Amino acid sequence: MAFNLKVFVTGKNKRIVKDVSEHCFDDRNYITIRCEPEKEFIFEVMHSEMPNVVIICMGNENEEDITMYDMFYEAVKAGAVHIFVIADEKDKKRFMQFSRLKKVYFLSRPVSLFTLYEKLILIENELADLKQDKASFIEEYENPDDEGPFVRKKILVVDDDTQQLMQIKDYLEEFYYVTVVKSGQSALKYLSKKEVDLILLDYMMPDMDGPETLDKLRENEATADIPVIFLSGVKEKATIIETITELKPQGYVVKPAKKSELVAKIIDVLG
Repeated sequence: MAFNLKVFVTGKNKRIVKDVSEHCFDDRNYITIRCEPEKEFIFEVMHSEMPNVVIICMGNENEEDITMYDMFYEAVKAGAVHIFVIADEKDKKRFMQFSRLKKVYFLSRPVSLFTLYEKLILIENELADLKQDKASFIEEYENPDDEGPFVRKKILVVDDDTQQLMQIKDYLEEFYYVTVVKSGQSALKYLSKKEVDLILLDYMMPDMDGPETLDKLRENEATADIPVIFLSGVKEKATIIETITELKPQGYVVKPAKKSELVAKIIDVLG
């Protein structure tokens, strides 16, 4: 039985975005998601929907627009996501000039759906053969095999603010393997399957806030000893001090933190 692909369609050519996403759903019964080609929206979709395929429908994207898609770099490298770019010859050359992505499938306009489906079916069969019906973008992205004497630490960032997650991820991925989740519940679920070296935990979150999440971490023998650093606003400083006394996290960083401050605090905790 074929794997039911989840296909994410974006790009500035809105007509092709609409046509391709509708055809993928109607013709192949793929799970299709489409959104505006803006960094925050794409980041949100990638981490909430975890698609197997991203189709970028180009329409005169500039250098900044193209480099935005470099956020897929590690996912592509790990084989968790396949990137298709629909472009004319001019857009194709511009994409190749500015993109860091190492593996991309180009489709020329007008789009041959037969050619697109032919490749997507191969991807479906690969996923079915590997029994990856529960594959996760985050899992594939954050746990590649590491070689050499330097072993990167794994950091889990928990924050309900997408913009904060994007910024912290940009700050830290040069030095660490960074996984991001948007709630305390998601953090606990992730930690039930994966190990991390440190948790950056937002203090104020809906449903399950930072202190409640930390309390549950401390109750679980498997996660009790993971170092935790709170991310907090200035107004929460007094209550954080009370929490530090009770739950004993390894410290806190006031948002919005500078990259140097955040990295310095992590080094202080992890060495």
